[in-house]
Amino acid sequence: SAGHGSTAPAAAAEASDAVMTAGEVTRIDARNGKLTIRHEEIKNLDMPPMTMVFGLKNPSLAAQFQPGDKVLFHAEDNNGVLTITRIQPAS
Repeated sequence: SAGHGSTAPAAAAEASDAVMTAGEVTRIDARNGKLTIRHEEIKNLDMPPMTMVFGLKNPSLAAQFQPGDKVLFHAEDNNGVLTITRIQPAS
């Protein structure tokens, strides 16, 4: 159908959203909803492994983590601000 092609960008966005990056929480700023994470390469952002501060799309999640926690997360670059849109404990 003619409308089918218009769904391709959405499907691509969903695929990139599935990229989860492994990391270790080193610092928590629960008041400001930020986590400092020592992470592996973030393939969807073409970023090498490093330690940096990320904001949380849902800032209340910061309180669920402790320094030293191993996590899997998905980060997006929103106009130069790195935001974690999904995070979960690494099993």
